Amino acid sequence: MRKALVVWGGWQGHEPEQCADIVADLLREDDFTVEVTGDLGVFGSPTLAKADLLVPIITGETLEKPHAAALVEAVRGGLGLAGHHGALATSFKESAPFRYVSGVTWVAHPGNIIDFRVAVTRQDDPVMEGIPDFDYRSEQYYLHYDPTVEILATTTFTGAYDPAARNVVMPVVFKRHFGAGRIFYSALGHVAAEFDHPYMPLILRRGLSWAARQ
Repeated sequence: MRKALVVWGGWQGHEPEQCADIVADLLREDDFTVEVTGDLGVFGSPTLAKADLLVPIITGETLEKPHAAALVEAVRGGLGLAGHHGALATSFKESAPFRYVSGVTWVAHPGNIIDFRVAVTRQDDPVMEGIPDFDYRSEQYYLHYDPTVEILATTTFTGAYDPAARNVVMPVVFKRHFGAGRIFYSALGHVAAEFDHPYMPLILRRGLSWAARQ
């Protein structure tokens, strides 16, 4: 049975503990054994190396340099890394090694909570299979992302809230490989209530399973 480690912390506006519990339930539905913790010290413990999937639900916080280096090598060796919204994109923003392995950094969300459209670009991918384009209400994330990502869904900025972003097509869902490891990211899910959307948790659940150690 695959083992997942869900670590929550940081800014409470993203409701990290509530989201961690929901994500843990999604993983258990796919037969993972799950450990949920709010102890960021786990990044420096042997527990990390024993996991098949790491899901950090963390906004901000600091990752010590030795722990960051160990995480990069763990993913390179096959540990899966996956997350939604602030997870990955806003976790440990001052850690260059974490930015390198996660492949994504949040930089803006013009208009804050708005309505926007998600376009599924890879319906042939198992993560997105059967999911049509859909409307969504949340923060529309403007991201800086690694050129190696495989984009599965996008959103287009209208420029209504920032003319500088007009007509920019931005990834919403992507996956990538890092050595033997797999990384999955979905920008959806600002707070726990967004898991009530019909497609948001389905995309995340599939992505988590895909990212786990093979």
